[in-house]
Amino acid sequence: MLYHLAKYLQEFYHIPGLRLFQYITFRAGIAVILSLMISMIFGKRIVDWLRKLQIGETIRDLGLSGQKEKEGTPTMGGVIIILSILVPCLLLCNLKNIYVLLMLFSTIWMAIIGFIDDYIKVFRKKKDGLDGKFKIAGQIGLGLIVGITMLYSNEIVVRMDSKKARLGGYEIVKKTIVEDHKNEGRFRDMANVKTTLTNVPFLKGNQFEYAKLIPGHSKLSLFLVGFVFVLIVIFIITAVSNAANLTDGIDGLATGVSAIIGATLGILAYVSSNTIFADYLNIFYLPETSELVIFCACFIGACIGFLWYNSYPAQVFMGDTGSLTLGGIIAALAIILRKELLIPILCGIFLVENLSVILQVSYFKYTKKKYGEGIRIFKMAPLHHHFQKMGYHESKIVTRFWIVAVLLAVLTIITLKIR
Repeated sequence: MLYHLAKYLQEFYHIPGLRLFQYITFRAGIAVILSLMISMIFGKRIVDWLRKLQIGETIRDLGLSGQKEKEGTPTMGGVIIILSILVPCLLLCNLKNIYVLLMLFSTIWMAIIGFIDDYIKVFRKKKDGLDGKFKIAGQIGLGLIVGITMLYSNEIVVRMDSKKARLGGYEIVKKTIVEDHKNEGRFRDMANVKTTLTNVPFLKGNQFEYAKLIPGHSKLSLFLVGFVFVLIVIFIITAVSNAANLTDGIDGLATGVSAIIGATLGILAYVSSNTIFADYLNIFYLPETSELVIFCACFIGACIGFLWYNSYPAQVFMGDTGSLTLGGIIAALAIILRKELLIPILCGIFLVENLSVILQVSYFKYTKKKYGEGIRIFKMAPLHHHFQKMGYHESKIVTRFWIVAVLLAVLTIITLKIR
């Protein structure tokens, strides 16, 4: 809203200083500050309000050190994160931008699912919360919307050389002539194309085309490519949102890891929207994705601000309202930026936490069926509880997981130059 107001005043009244709002870096900086202020200032009031309503976490006795002391800590604090993302984004982003609209929709959609889950747990006293099939249905719904929008919206395109677009048989939405930054004074014929291309390291050209999964150019094969792409989007959104939910088991872990991942996605959004950086890194130039830098700034500020109350000892838990939303946002951002195949590296913490649960349950069932007694791989799953059982303080576990998350974020960016 402020962006549109500043643009209007600058265009018609030429008020000095408002041109700053045209710069992504300026708006991103303001977005971080604003989201931090909202989460820290209003966060305190929300925590007190949740405590007054006696919206406390019910803790199962898992035999972990310091566990019972957390009984009654307010939950559903993810509301703080959501408000701290939405308000600055609505004020500072271009609300006509398809990428911003898609991310706002994804945030609200996942927030509703998480809120319903928490509401059932807290107010209806059903510890399992929302039935798993409804939760999965909600995640599938978001995957369908994101996948179909990417397939059919003419505003979501990749810009490439016109000759390459013609040779590749891509659907050209718009042709444009741009200055060649490598050869001063020369220009290049470029085309905005509809494609399921995505960036992936270790392959020739740093690219992968989903269309290669279904050979042929018939209407049926094109439909099947779209169908497979949407299925992959659904899987990624479901997997990452559930993994973020599992990671949210000790104070500050999911919040801090999400902030690091959000910062990395912000960098990827910035380089993907810059023709020079995109060309240098050999990644796709994605027109108009620069607005996602501001969304990522809101996301980072919201997570860091929430850590003020969520770091050990936590004054509030985010609940599924926060954890499912964080995972959904991260998955949707990676997909939109065509970096979804980097998720196993970038979201390595989430992946390992998820795998630890799958391995633990699967191996326990297998050994119980085979030997009559279940054997555990870890002392407890998810993985952070394993380290707690080993005697590590949760603050040390969280800090070390953050360090690993930073290393994985750096590795994610480095892979862009590996071909």
